[in-house]
Amino acid sequence: MLHREMGKTGDKVSILGYGCMRFPKKDGRIDEQRTEKQVISAIDQGVNYFDTAYIYPNSEATLGKILAKGYRDQVMIATKLPLPLIYSFKDMENILATQLKRLQTDSIDYYLMHSVMTVEGWSRLKRLGVEEFLTGAKAAGKIRRIGFSYHGDKEQFKQIVDDYPWDFCQIQYNYMDESNQAGKEGLLYAASKNLGVVVMEPLRGGSLAGKMPFQIQSMWDRAEIKRTPAEWALRWVWNHPEVSVVLSGMNEESHIEENIRIAESAYPASLSTGEIKLFDDVKTAYAGMMKVGCTGCGYCMPCPAGVNIPLCFAYYNNKHLFNEKSYQLSYMGFTIGVDSGKPSYASLCRDCGKCEKHCPQSLPIRKHLRETARDMEPFYFKPIAGLVQAYHKIRGMYKREKGKE
Repeated sequence: MLHREMGKTGDKVSILGYGCMRFPKKDGRIDEQRTEKQVISAIDQGVNYFDTAYIYPNSEATLGKILAKGYRDQVMIATKLPLPLIYSFKDMENILATQLKRLQTDSIDYYLMHSVMTVEGWSRLKRLGVEEFLTGAKAAGKIRRIGFSYHGDKEQFKQIVDDYPWDFCQIQYNYMDESNQAGKEGLLYAASKNLGVVVMEPLRGGSLAGKMPFQIQSMWDRAEIKRTPAEWALRWVWNHPEVSVVLSGMNEESHIEENIRIAESAYPASLSTGEIKLFDDVKTAYAGMMKVGCTGCGYCMPCPAGVNIPLCFAYYNNKHLFNEKSYQLSYMGFTIGVDSGKPSYASLCRDCGKCEKHCPQSLPIRKHLRETARDMEPFYFKPIAGLVQAYHKIRGMYKREKGKE
């Protein structure tokens, strides 16, 4: 197993990290016996970074139970503070205490602000005292490294990176998302600040692995070295020296073995010029299948109505590129404002046209936003969005009133 340094921390992490969101299930619950065998097998083969979260059902407790059997000192645990559940300093303390108990440990190695999507979401946490909380928890030895996971645009990503002395960050990155979200620009920016960079969704939730569209598979087949689509996708991410560790949500024994095998020889800058060209050809072919020719450059932002235009188009494209309804669920989750209470979905568009004046591709953005809204926002979307905003408002009012007592 190859290892890389996690930025300024100096920690040596396995380049393959174990994503614990998708532990195998049995009868609707985590299959603890099978999960334990998989996790221990991965540890025995050199995986030393395990990523979980407070909101992953029973994930922290299952991982804690396994590691307590003599494996805790061999690994680094990463888990996350859930932003939508935080409305006071006390919430932060209570959740961390619960996580330590679930994980059966005195200290969490890598602690993330979970799914920061906007500067406003991060600012809300700051107003609640998150900086003081993190300083105190680190001084008490309850957490070692501090970071955040991110799903917004590259410009806000840079602002958040610059606003706190982070140790690391976690971004979505794969050969189809080189220009989406934080993208390559964000990756290089974080690395320039000496942050460790954890990559999630290297296979786009599995859509870059398994069965490919015929046009795409025929391109992979012409390569001199024969690899599975999953191996091509993973090697593309690991080819970047700025990447510290790549997370894979492994829940099949064959996937674990394949990923570990690849991670034993995936050195940075190891892809040939011809192979890099092949990726460019694959991306061009995918682009021709897109609903919207958006490159994710962000010149259309900020939107006066609050629409996150690149993010909306990215999920709309993904749903149809990969024929995966999960992207519609992700669209709903990320645009209703779970982190800050401020929505950013397509139907918020006021038809002002400001975005179109700045689009380098001269896209009819307003037309595409209407198409996106029709396709991605079912009849129950607006009621859910309203409930999320009301939840934030009511919880905020309740905490403020309680603080006055």
